[in-house]
Amino acid sequence: MIYKDAEHWLASGNKRILLFGMSGVGKTHVSDILRKSGQWFHYSVDYRIGTRYMGEYIVDNFKREAMRNEFLAELLKTDSIYIASNITFENLAPLSTYLGKPGDPGLGGIPYQEYKIRQQQHRHAEIASLKETKHFVDRAEKIYGYRNFVCDSGGSICEVVDTNDPSDDLMNTLAEHLLLIWIRESDDHAKQLAERFDRAPKPMYYHPSFLDRMWSEYCGVKNCRADKVDPDDFVRWIYVRAIERRMPRYRAMAENWGIQLYANDIKRITSASEFCDLVAASLDDREYRV
Repeated sequence: MIYKDAEHWLASGNKRILLFGMSGVGKTHVSDILRKSGQWFHYSVDYRIGTRYMGEYIVDNFKREAMRNEFLAELLKTDSIYIASNITFENLAPLSTYLGKPGDPGLGGIPYQEYKIRQQQHRHAEIASLKETKHFVDRAEKIYGYRNFVCDSGGSICEVVDTNDPSDDLMNTLAEHLLLIWIRESDDHAKQLAERFDRAPKPMYYHPSFLDRMWSEYCGVKNCRADKVDPDDFVRWIYVRAIERRMPRYRAMAENWGIQLYANDIKRITSASEFCDLVAASLDDREYRV
């Protein structure tokens, strides 16, 4: 790790971290607090994916939908209207909408093979965005004068690296320049995440082999054709299994390259200094060790 202990961390004038964990554990909450302190640069991997790498896919999808409407189609073809994505750090709905959910088109689903194409696009975009982290560390300091840097990674980071290989190139590159911090959910919190997802199921990225296996299993259990799958029911079904899959992968990332903080502690953070003290405790206290 780039910080040997709490003393080294607290004394450093260049605090650089990468937060990872399930969506909803507090990564963006902490990132917002750090950014609003005026001393930290916030690099959102999901935002970078949705703007730099998948922005054109997203807007083209909007246009395809608009072309189905005769009135909008005519305006588009005559360049009379402009369609754009308005992704923000807090609102990634355009990216989620593009990824979509597989299943019955009549229920808002998209064909499974198209879904897999979009998943693969996301995979390439996420890897590219993670590789750019060091570039943004340098850019943040050289252009804006920020010496402190937080990378708010997506929940699927554990799906695009080999979490059990200590020699994984991307993970080692990240760990060379940033302190990797797992925000770890408790069993109760994991249940809350699943319940929240059940109320409002959202698209996610899954490793292709896991996705294929879950798709085949779901169709078998439900005894239904691929084009008759209920999209919301499928993503609810796979989400619970995704949590179970990702937990040991996050743990391995923390064991090999970083530290852990608890989501229950994170949600009580109200300032950058409180967060820095919590990281210091993790660096020195065995209770926080993985």
